[in-house]
Amino acid sequence: MPPQPTPTPARRAVSPLDHRLEAVTGHDIDTLWAYRDRGVLDEPHAHLVDLHRELAKTQTGVTFYLRLLNRLSSGEFDVDAALFTRIDRSVDQLKEATVARDAAARKVLAALEPIEAAPAASMPGAKPLSTDDQAALLAIAGGAKLYEHLLTGRMSVTAASGTRIPHAKLQRLEDVGLVVRDTSHPVHAGQPVALTDAGRAALFATRRTPTTQAPKLPARSGTRPSTPAQRR
Repeated sequence: MPPQPTPTPARRAVSPLDHRLEAVTGHDIDTLWAYRDRGVLDEPHAHLVDLHRELAKTQTGVTFYLRLLNRLSSGEFDVDAALFTRIDRSVDQLKEATVARDAAARKVLAALEPIEAAPAASMPGAKPLSTDDQAALLAIAGGAKLYEHLLTGRMSVTAASGTRIPHAKLQRLEDVGLVVRDTSHPVHAGQPVALTDAGRAALFATRRTPTTQAPKLPARSGTRPSTPAQRR
């Protein structure tokens, strides 16, 4: 028998503005949320993703009450005064959920529109990151410390993921302003290393895909495309 196809990973809840976030950043919503959790995003994008998460929650409420009304009108229940009461209550709850969803959408738009209006090239003249630099910055984004070995005096960075980064690479990334050390901690105990705003912006810009194609149309209610559109 032929092997069973790999199931498509579940996507996050649909929101009315998913397609605009994906178009302006070049990343799908799951990737944006993951980057937010790992500290990769700069402040404007992190704020945008936080607001989008709230929007997704409110959209889930709208979808819940729509499905509830669909079930109440499906013929599953006796048509009596109790059913009418439940329908009236669900309609009111749907109205409240819609008001909350629309308020959340306005906040997302307020954060999204300046990013859409900003120039695509946020770092003119900046050299593209090498693959090694990308990997180092991504590891540092998850948490990292610079240690000095007490016996040998050798220094290296250990990331929370277990990745080790040579001291020379750390120095180079520091020199160009992409990472910073907390020198208030002794190096033998571990000096925290973090991305600067410039480091986050450089990493995010490098890892995004081109967005010159036409923006995606809004997903239909309750659906999301299972695979990204093919690029030519």
